[in-house]
Amino acid sequence: MNPADIPGLPPGVPEFLRESGIEALYPPQAEAVDAGITEGESLVASVPTASGKTLIAELAMLSSVERGGKALYVVPLRALASEKKAEFERWADFDVDVGISTGNYESSEEWLASRDIVVATSEKVDSLVRNGAPWIDDLTCVVADEVHLVDDPNRGPTLEVTLAKLRRINPDLQVIALSATVDNADEVADWLDAALVKSDWRPVDLRTGVHYGGAITFDDDSQREVPVGRGERPTAALVDDTLDEDGSSLVFVNSRRNAEAAARRLADVTADHLTDEERTELAALADDIEGVSDTETSDDLAAVVAKGAAFHHAGLAAEHRSLVEDAFRDRLLKVISATPTLAAGVNTPSRRVIVRDWRRYDGEFGGMKPLDVLEVHQMFGRAGRPGLDPYGEAVLLANDHDTMDELFERYVHADPEPVQSKLAREPAMRTHLLATISSGFARTRDGLLDFLDRTLYATQANDTTRLESVVDSTLDYLVANDFVDREGDEITATGLGHTVSRLYLDPMSAAEIVDGLREAEDPTPLGLYHLVCRTPDMYELYLKSGDRETYTELCYEREAEFLGRVPSEFEDVRFEEWLSALKTAKLLEDWTREVDEDRLTDRYGVGPGDIRGKVDTAEWLLGAAERLATDLELDCVVAVREAKKRVQYGVREELLDLAGVRNVGRKRARRLYEAGVESRADLREADKAVILGALRGRERTAERILENAGRRDPSMDDVRAEADADAGADGDDTTTDDRSRDTAGGQASLGDFE
Repeated sequence: MNPADIPGLPPGVPEFLRESGIEALYPPQAEAVDAGITEGESLVASVPTASGKTLIAELAMLSSVERGGKALYVVPLRALASEKKAEFERWADFDVDVGISTGNYESSEEWLASRDIVVATSEKVDSLVRNGAPWIDDLTCVVADEVHLVDDPNRGPTLEVTLAKLRRINPDLQVIALSATVDNADEVADWLDAALVKSDWRPVDLRTGVHYGGAITFDDDSQREVPVGRGERPTAALVDDTLDEDGSSLVFVNSRRNAEAAARRLADVTADHLTDEERTELAALADDIEGVSDTETSDDLAAVVAKGAAFHHAGLAAEHRSLVEDAFRDRLLKVISATPTLAAGVNTPSRRVIVRDWRRYDGEFGGMKPLDVLEVHQMFGRAGRPGLDPYGEAVLLANDHDTMDELFERYVHADPEPVQSKLAREPAMRTHLLATISSGFARTRDGLLDFLDRTLYATQANDTTRLESVVDSTLDYLVANDFVDREGDEITATGLGHTVSRLYLDPMSAAEIVDGLREAEDPTPLGLYHLVCRTPDMYELYLKSGDRETYTELCYEREAEFLGRVPSEFEDVRFEEWLSALKTAKLLEDWTREVDEDRLTDRYGVGPGDIRGKVDTAEWLLGAAERLATDLELDCVVAVREAKKRVQYGVREELLDLAGVRNVGRKRARRLYEAGVESRADLREADKAVILGALRGRERTAERILENAGRRDPSMDDVRAEADADAGADGDDTTTDDRSRDTAGGQASLGDFE
C-alpha cells in the first residue's frame, strides 16, 4: 500500500510521506489502515520495535483531526513525551498544533484545548480527568503507547483506569493501543473493543543468539566467530567486532555500578576506532556533560564519553541522559552500557544488543532473579535501525554449555509472557477508587463495580470475588480517614477527599500528612521533610551497612522534631522504614543547607538524577501538604510553605528571595549574598560592578538576572567586574562558614560524612 491509497488524511500528507522516503507502508501499517484506523476504528497493534508503530498512531491522529476531532497520545515516560512531541511537530505545516503536558498534577491546563494533538504521560492524563479539564470531552482519538505496561504493578493500574475513564467520557472514542509483541494481545483488544494487528515483521532482520566458546550461535543454528583474546572479556570482544563493521552496541547490565564499570572498560575499546573529527566532537560533548552538575558522576561520564563510550541509568541527571541518547542516535557514541531502563520506550537503536546480565537482584524474590522474557525481548528490539543497519543482532552471554542451552530455551525461543492487570492491588485501588468517586464516575458500591467492569482486570478475571473484596476493604479505609462519606447505598467524596484526589496523592500519603500536620505547632524543616518522606508517594533511600547505627543516633538526637510517634527499635520493619525516611529527609535538609551536590552524591551513595528526583517529589508533596494545611485551617501553613521553597531552590532561609529570581539558582544566590546583594530589591539597586563580580564576570548572565529582577536598565555595557573576595568558591555550593554550620548544633554524628 502506498501513501496515496490511505483514506481520510489531510490534503498533502500522502505527498509529504512520499517525499519523506515512504514509498510504501510496512505490512503491519498496511494491515492497520485496512482495519480502518484512518476511519475512526480502534486497533491494538502488537508488533516489534522499529516496525512502524508510531506512523500507525500518526495516521490515526491526523485523520481524526481532519474530521474535526482532537487526539491524545499517552506515553509512560516524560522523556518519551518530549521525544514524541518533537516528532509530531513535523505536521505543523498541515495546521496541526501539538502540545505537551507532563507535570503539575493539580492543573486542568485549559490552554491545551487549542491543540490538535496533546502528548502526556498516563499520570498526567489521569490528573487532568480528576481536575475536570473540559477539553477531555472533545477527544476523538487516544493513542496508548507501550500499552503492555498495564502489566507494571506501579504504573499499569493508572493507564488501565485512565483508558477506562476516557472511554466512559467519550463512548465513541477511537483507541489505538501500541504494544510490543505479547502472548495475549487478543485479550487487550477484547478489553478495548478493538481490532488486532499482530505481527513479527521487522524492516531490518533481527538475529538472536548466545555467545559462548568464541562464537555467537544464532536461532537458525548459524554461527559468527567472535573470538575472545587472552585476558579479554566477551563483552569487549563483541563490541570490538561490531565496531569493525562501523556498528554501534548497547550493553545491558543489572546495576548502576556495573553500567559504569563496563563503560570504563569499553571506552578503551571504542577509543581505538575514533576518527580525529569524532575525537574533537566528543571532547566538546564531554565538556557539556561535565557542566551538567558538579558531581563525580558527571566527571566519570565525561571521561568515558571523550573516548566514545557512555553509561546510562536512572541515577543520571535528565540532561545527562538526553545528551547521551542524542549522541548515540547520531552514532557519535559507539557504545552505551545501560540498566534495563533504556530498553523501554526511548528511541536508541544500535547494530548489536548485548544482554550481559540476564538476572538482577530482587528483594521480594530473595536473590538474583531471571528477567522476564518480555523485558529481554524489549532489549533485543533495540537492535537494527532501518536505513543505517543491514541487520540487527541481539546476543546473550553464556560461560558454559548448560547456560547456553538454558538461555536459548528461556529467552531466544520463548514467547513473551501475557500481560496481566495489577489493578486489584490495594495501593492502586486506594488511589483510583477515591478518584472514581470524586470525579463522579460512580456514587454507589454497585456503580464502582460497574465502572471497574470496564477494565482489563474484569476482562481477564474468571470471577469478581477478589475485586469485590479489595473494593470493600478500600472503601472502609477511605471512610475511616474522612475521604468519603457513605450514607446507605450512596458514596460521596468529602471536601478533603476531593482535594486529595485533585492533588494526585495516594490517600495513605494524605492520611499520614494530615495526621502529622494536625499535631505540628511549630514544625522544623527536618520534621516536615521526614513527614513527607515516610509516605507511600516517596521512594525512600535504602539503609546501607552502618546506616542503622548512624540514623538511630540521629533519630534520638532530633526526636522532638518528628511529627508522629517514633517506633520502638524492637518493631524491626517499622523502625527500619522510619530510619530510611530519616535518611531521605536528611538528604533534603543537606540540600537546603546548600551542601555541594558532589558531596551529597558521595554522602548518600546516589546519583545527581536521584537527588533531583527526591527534590522534585518532596516539592510536590510539600506543596500538597501546604494545600491540605490551608484547607484544614492549621497553624503550620507558613512553615510548610517555607520548607517547600527551600527544597525547591536548595538554599538556606536567607537566600529564598534571591533564589526565586529566574536564572539565579542556589550557587549564584550564595555568591551574590556574600557580596552584599541580599534580595531581589538589591538586584534592582546594587552597584552593577559588585553584581558582575559575584557572577564571575558573566555579562549575559548578569543582564538576564537583572532583567528578571525588574531592573530598569540591565545592560552591563562598560561595567567592570569588582573583584570577588571568594573567588575560590566557584563550583562549590558552600562557603567555609556554611560548612562549619553544616556540622554544628546537634549533628556531629553526621560530621564524618563530610
